[in-house]
Amino acid sequence: MKTNVLHPVLLAAALTLAASPALAEPETFVVDGEHFSMSFEVMHIGYAPVIGMFRDIEGEFEFDEENNELSSGKLVFKSESVFTNHKKRDEHLRKPDFLDSDQYPDVVFELTDFEKTGENTGTVTGDLTMLGNTRPVEVDVTLNKSDEYPIGHEDYTLGISAQTTINRSDWGMTYGLDPALVGDEVKMRFGFEANKKSGFF
Repeated sequence: MKTNVLHPVLLAAALTLAASPALAEPETFVVDGEHFSMSFEVMHIGYAPVIGMFRDIEGEFEFDEENNELSSGKLVFKSESVFTNHKKRDEHLRKPDFLDSDQYPDVVFELTDFEKTGENTGTVTGDLTMLGNTRPVEVDVTLNKSDEYPIGHEDYTLGISAQTTINRSDWGMTYGLDPALVGDEVKMRFGFEANKKSGFF
């Protein structure tokens, strides 16, 4: 009588696959607009830096928690929401001399690459689009914490800190450079929380 016996090699492979845990897929995290801080700093006539922020921001990205890495994602800053605690200055910043908010309502950063530099640090490379121009930017990132949120919404949440420096003239924003009324160098800092996107509708 003929007996069907699974080949030992195939049997071993099947057992190995069965015992191996499934690789985790990157998951989508949505930026929490109520827990987002973004500041920029620009020198004013060489005397002192002006510090401002954007108050209306949205975005999402992919996070691979198993490898502690960011992948594709996007942040959108509403240029109309610029705020420096000075009404006339903020109105000027929305004009064509600077952000030209009527024509370009969005300042967009799209992540293209992530390189780990430490256990919870890395360098994000992305494309920054402003005033209709797109240029690459590198951002230093710290992945602070990922866990169930202890209060309020109780969603699974990732916290991030980041910083970078750009020259605004690279995007065609040249007002005030000659004479040196407004600095070219813009220091930018970010701190925000993002919540894991639910798979249910």
